[in-house]
This record gives sequence, structure tokens and C-alpha cells, in this order.
Amino acid sequence: QVQLVESGGGLVQPGGSLRLSCAASGLTFSSYAMSWYRQAPGKEREFVARITSTGANTNYADSVKGRFTISRDNAKNTVYLQMNSLKPEDTAVYFCRGDNYYLRRTYWGQGTQVTVSS
Repeated sequence: QVQLVESGGGLVQPGGSLRLSCAASGLTFSSYAMSWYRQAPGKEREFVARITSTGANTNYADSVKGRFTISRDNAKNTVYLQMNSLKPEDTAVYFCRGDNYYLRRTYWGQGTQVTVSS
């Protein structure tokens, strides 16, 4: 059974930092591109960041570029999202997603809440 379990969310003041983690099990993690998405109340789920299966390439939404960093540790089956200079508009539930394009499989985690507020 495939599981993606996010952790690290919480309440932080504007300008603060958080690091999210997503631990994967039940799949060959190193063959999956991993992404982070987020969904704010009343809004569509949106792309945040993506990292290729080897970690060689990353890309980001314009809204987080320069503030967020995605990384992965294939030995630990974990993907991370380091979030710095957080803004109130970053408040959302953050989800991790795994994609194996060859097998055409996609998996989602359950999400972790991030709230940026003073």
C-alpha cells in the first residue's frame, strides 16, 4: 500500500520559516518525480514546486521562487519543502504528490496545514 505522509506544518509569523517533509512508503521512491501543491480555503489546488526523480532538476511556481526550496533524500524516501520569508498568502494545506510517468501512476498525501499569521 502506497503512503505519502506529510509533516512539519503549523502556525508561523510572517517572515518566518517552516520545513515540510513527505515520507513515502510502498513505492520505489527513486523512480518518482515529487511535487508539492497547496490549496487555500475557497481556492483551487495549485502547483508549488517539483523535483525530478534523481533530484537533478527542480522548478517552482513564480509566487514562491526565491523563497521556497524543494529537495529530496532518496535514501530516506523523503521529499522536503523549505519555506522561508513566509507570507500570509502562503496559508494553505500543503500536499505532496508522486508521479511515475512511465507507469502512469500518481499518488497524493493527505496534506499538512500551514498558517502564516501574526
